[in-house]
Amino acid sequence: MHIDILLQIAVSGLLIGLIYALVAIGLTLIFGVMDIVNFAHGEFLMLGMYACFWAFALWAFDPIFTLPLTALLLFGVGVAIYQTVIRRIIKAPMLSQIFATFGLMILLRGLAQFFWKPDHRLVGHSIVDGRIALGPVQFGLPQTVAALGAVLITGGLWFFLNRTRLGTALEATAIDKEAATLMGIDAQRMFALAWGIGAACAGVAGGLLSTFFPIFPEVGANFSLTAFVVVVLGGFGSIAGAFWAGIIVGLVEVAGGFFVGPEYKVAIVLSLMLLVLLVRPRGLMGKA
Repeated sequence: MHIDILLQIAVSGLLIGLIYALVAIGLTLIFGVMDIVNFAHGEFLMLGMYACFWAFALWAFDPIFTLPLTALLLFGVGVAIYQTVIRRIIKAPMLSQIFATFGLMILLRGLAQFFWKPDHRLVGHSIVDGRIALGPVQFGLPQTVAALGAVLITGGLWFFLNRTRLGTALEATAIDKEAATLMGIDAQRMFALAWGIGAACAGVAGGLLSTFFPIFPEVGANFSLTAFVVVVLGGFGSIAGAFWAGIIVGLVEVAGGFFVGPEYKVAIVLSLMLLVLLVRPRGLMGKA
């Protein structure tokens, strides 16, 4: 096998893996703080893609420039959903929580189909169109910018969680809700913050993807399954685990699609997840 092909596979897998990591980090944050699996997480990504598309279609705002507004919009959506839906099911049985977030997924997808139709849409002529050649290796500029954006957002989230008082309070709530409450931390506020940040991460990922990926109501399903695999592989509740697992999944998916066949790449990724769970049930960096 020529070294140029291996380098191209590694680069392509790394770029898409970083996007997977950003999507999964929002999902694992919500679970880490609240122990709730959000099946509507892919729909947050879809809303972020549509927000960037309509800003571009109506006002010619490039998706890269609208990312801060997209993050704020999805943060508000996440907080609103927590206050109106999730807050009422926090103490409900797990099955009720699953049905609630699954129903939310169906609702958001149905609303998108109603308002925007099932057509595939594209953002044309973004400022990040084009390709970069580094010797024999080709970089898609939109994919490269999206990957760099994912790294920056992930780094910013890590700094927030580990170097700020509010982030420390969020981490404390994730570790022990009762003890955090006794220390004066408002658990409900932390829960709302977790949903807001989780939705914002998915929305930013959607905005980055909108520069090169088709936009349609079911687009979230293309990434939500992979995000769940990444979260399980990295360990539920582990931000670092989701980051590294996203890169691993991206590399395995691209390599599997090339060496075995694109129709088998999802099966290969799922097989990797099952293998890791058999050897290490808590995931690569999850807590026992």
